Amino acid sequence: MRLAGLRRQRVPLSAWRAALLACAASLLALAPAATAHTRSVSYSTWHLREPADGEARVRVRVRIPRLELTRVALDAPPGDRELGLRAGRYLAERLEAGRDGIACRRVGPIETRAAEDGWAAFSWELACPGGPPDAIATRILLDVAPSHLHFARVAASAPGAHAPIRERVLTEAEPVWHLAAGAASGGAGASTASAGSSLGDYVLLGVEHILSGWDHLFFVLALLLLAGSLGEVARIVTGFTVAHSATLALAVLGYVHPRAAAVEALIGFSVALVAAENAWVLARRPRVIPATAVALVLGLAALAFAGYGQVSAATLLGLALFSACHFALLARSERPARIRATLAFAFGLVHGFGFAGVLGQMDLPAERLAPALFGFNAGVELGQLAVVLLVWPLLRLLARLRAGAPYRVAVDGLTALTCGVGLFWFVSRSFGAG
Repeated sequence: MRLAGLRRQRVPLSAWRAALLACAASLLALAPAATAHTRSVSYSTWHLREPADGEARVRVRVRIPRLELTRVALDAPPGDRELGLRAGRYLAERLEAGRDGIACRRVGPIETRAAEDGWAAFSWELACPGGPPDAIATRILLDVAPSHLHFARVAASAPGAHAPIRERVLTEAEPVWHLAAGAASGGAGASTASAGSSLGDYVLLGVEHILSGWDHLFFVLALLLLAGSLGEVARIVTGFTVAHSATLALAVLGYVHPRAAAVEALIGFSVALVAAENAWVLARRPRVIPATAVALVLGLAALAFAGYGQVSAATLLGLALFSACHFALLARSERPARIRATLAFAFGLVHGFGFAGVLGQMDLPAERLAPALFGFNAGVELGQLAVVLLVWPLLRLLARLRAGAPYRVAVDGLTALTCGVGLFWFVSRSFGAG
């Protein structure tokens, strides 16, 4: 059943009203889930300092999104020094290092460091008897967010020296990084197993990222719902893949630095717009849907002009114009499936910046960027392909059962679902805390 053919089908008005009600209900029912945090992450760097009193000294620097600290009620507002110190102690107690089973001890105070908007940063010093640590372990947020990822980087000597830099992704399944003998000091005995995350680790990270990125998955689902042939699916997936691979690379390599809040809001907008387009086609192209979509974005632009929200008024005006032009072009096109592939490419550029969030913050050394970027992107593609191979055959099966009745019910329901969730993400992220 092709996208062009769907517009000629008659959908009862009662079914359309039911879809609208389902959309409204999904906004309420899914609001708690939609407000969930994005991928939970934190970062640390470990620098070996000059020994003191026969003990190795390590300077630890930790960064974590302030939003993550709300999970444990430790997001300190400006000026609340006591809560800030509690947050620092929380991190220091749950990020440990040791040698030969003997834990390094913290010496001196926990310092609060300057950080970019939306982040908290701390540092402290460890004293390790017997030499540099041979293991690093994390328990940060694992009791409240088991999917939390901690990215640890180890430099073999004091800051500023040219020394090997290695990194490891620590998870609930593997919360300990065992440094081989000599690895902490950069000696020849360093094991390749301890040299940091491998290509396979980054592939796995990419798979996990796409499969836990509900906004990305909802966007792919919305694009697939009305695709009528394998060729259309191939064009949609190819357009999305090429676009997000390009912007992922640009962001991770440091050529482009988009605002994270705006990117997340635009990802929500992409889900909502594709779902609205699906509803428009299914309901025989009523004018009320494009008009409502454009009016909503213009209303948000007016609020942005008044100083509210995280997305600029100019961006929102551009989205309103884009929406109006997109629906107008679809209304005049005899082959809307090609426009859908172009739309997948356009929004794929935005989603690529969203994918880059986790990898870009790692601040990897130049020699580690290429394998990390390749592996992560390959993992994203594998995860995305797995979703397509699961969803597309299922939709085709439903289209063949009982003259396609289960398919129509599924498409109506999923369109309403993606509409509600996408709209909620767009609005809440546009006006969420910075």
